[in-house]
Amino acid sequence: MSLTIAIIGAGLMGRGIAQVFALAGYSVNLYDAFPEVATAAPEKITSDLSLSVGSGLIELGQAATALKAITPQTELGLAVRDSELVIECAPEKMELKQAIFKELDELCPPEAILASNTSVMSITEIGSQAANKMRVIGTHFWNPPHLIPLVEVVQTEITAPWAIEKTMEILLSAGKKPIHVKKDVPGFVANRMQHALWREAFHILDEGIADAATIDQAVRYGFGLRLPQLGPMENADLVGLDLTLNIHDYILKFLASGSEPSKTLRQKVAEGQLGFKGNGQGFQTWSEDEMAKSRENLAKYLLNIAVAKKNRQ
Repeated sequence: MSLTIAIIGAGLMGRGIAQVFALAGYSVNLYDAFPEVATAAPEKITSDLSLSVGSGLIELGQAATALKAITPQTELGLAVRDSELVIECAPEKMELKQAIFKELDELCPPEAILASNTSVMSITEIGSQAANKMRVIGTHFWNPPHLIPLVEVVQTEITAPWAIEKTMEILLSAGKKPIHVKKDVPGFVANRMQHALWREAFHILDEGIADAATIDQAVRYGFGLRLPQLGPMENADLVGLDLTLNIHDYILKFLASGSEPSKTLRQKVAEGQLGFKGNGQGFQTWSEDEMAKSRENLAKYLLNIAVAKKNRQ
C-alpha cells in the first residue's frame, strides 16, 4: 500500500489501530504528545504481535514486516505531512480533541480525512474548530482494535460523501467491518445498544431480582451465545414481528427507562469500589488471580474467533 496513515495518540487504542493498518500493508506514523509514549509503543505492539503469532493468526514474517511499517513520531507536523487518513486517539476530553482537530486541519494536506476514534462524543462538536469540516468523520474502533472487527464510521451533517466512501474503503482493505452511522448521535449505534443492556442489568441488580453473577450467567449461557450469529433485527424477523410486538406490548413498561445511572453503581463508585481498576471490589469481588484470568480468557476468546475466521477464508 502506498497510502500513509497517521495515528494521533500512542496509547492502548492508538497502538492497536496502528497495528491493524501496518498488518494490512500501510505505512503508519504513530504520534504522541509525550515522546516517551511514542517511543515505547513498538515494544508494546511487539508483545501483541507475538500473541497473534503464537495463536497462529499471523506468521512471524508478517509481524516483523508490520512492525517495520510503524514509525513513532514526536512531531505532529512530520506525522501528518503525507498522510491521507489521520485518526485521533486522544483522551476523551472535548477541548483537547477540538484543539487537535483545529491543528490537524491546518497541518494536513487538503485531501486528508480527519477522523476521531471517540466512543461516544459528538463528531460535529469535535471538529467544530476545523475550517474544512467536510472532511471530519468518526471512526470508532472497539477495544482491542486488532481483534474486534467493528468500526463505526460516523458522518456529520456536512461530512462529504467522498470522505465516507474512502474511509469505508480503507477500513475494508484493512480487514475491518465498518458500518455507516448516518447521524451523529451520542453513543453512535453499538454503544447505545450496549449501554441499554447494561442499564437493564444494573436495574435488575438494584431491584434485587438477581445478583451480579447470576445476571452475567443469564447473558453468557443464554441469548449471548447466539448474538454473534443472530443480531436483534434478524432475530425479530426470525421469530416473527407479530410475536415481537405482542411481547413488547406487555414487557416494555416493566423495563428500566430512566435517564439516571443505577443507584448501586453510583454508590459503588462513591465508596471507591471500582472493580478491576481498584482493589478488585466492584459488583463482585475479584482476587488478583481472578482478574488476570478474566483478562486472559477474553484475549484467548477473541484470538480464537479471529483464528477460526481466518481458517474459514
